[in-house]
Amino acid sequence: MDLESIRQWLTLENILALIEEYRSFGPLPGILLPLIEAFLPFLPLFLFVMANANAFGLWGGFLYSWIGSVAGALLVFFIIRKYGQARFLSVIKNHDKVKKLMAWVEKHGFAPLFLLLCFPFTPSAIVNIVAGLSRISIAQYALAVIAGKMVMIFTMSFVGHDIASLITKPTRTAIVILIIAILWYVGKRIEIKLNTSVEKTKK
Repeated sequence: MDLESIRQWLTLENILALIEEYRSFGPLPGILLPLIEAFLPFLPLFLFVMANANAFGLWGGFLYSWIGSVAGALLVFFIIRKYGQARFLSVIKNHDKVKKLMAWVEKHGFAPLFLLLCFPFTPSAIVNIVAGLSRISIAQYALAVIAGKMVMIFTMSFVGHDIASLITKPTRTAIVILIIAILWYVGKRIEIKLNTSVEKTKK
C-alpha cells in the first residue's frame, strides 16, 4: 500500500471502524493512533482525535488522544536529544534556518513553544526535532508539550465531538480561549521558577 492509498483510506468512518475492531484492547487504539502520528506526521491527527471523541465520548476521547500525542512528542524529543549528533541529524542541525530556530527556542523557552503547540496545524514534528536538537531543558519542553497539547487536543476533541456548538454555543468557545490564557500564565510562572532554579544551581 503506497502513501496515496493510505491517505485515501484514512477517513473518519474507517478509523472509527478500526477502533471498534480493536475495542477489546480498551483505550489502547485511541492512545496509539496519535502516538504514531508523532513519528509519521503525514497522518491526520485531527481525524484520529475526532474519531476518539466519537468512539469514547468527549472526555474519554480527549484523554486518550492527549496521552498518545504527548507520549509521541516526548519520545521523538528524547530520541532526537539522544541521537542528535548522528551524521544524518548533524546535517539538519547545521542548516542555517534550523540553527536560527534552535537559538530562538533556547532563548524564549516555554512561552512560544506552548503557543505553537496549542494550534492544531502547527508542524509538531518539526517543533519536536528542533527542540530535541536545541539546548532547551527537558523540564521546559515537557511542560510546553503537556500544556500545549492539552489545549490543542481538547479543542480538536470539542470541535470533532460537536462541531455545531462552536456557532450555537459561543460560551463554550470563550471557555476554550480562557483555558489557553490560564495555561499560558501558569506555564510562564513555572518557567520563571525553573530558570531561577537553574541560575542558583550554576552559582
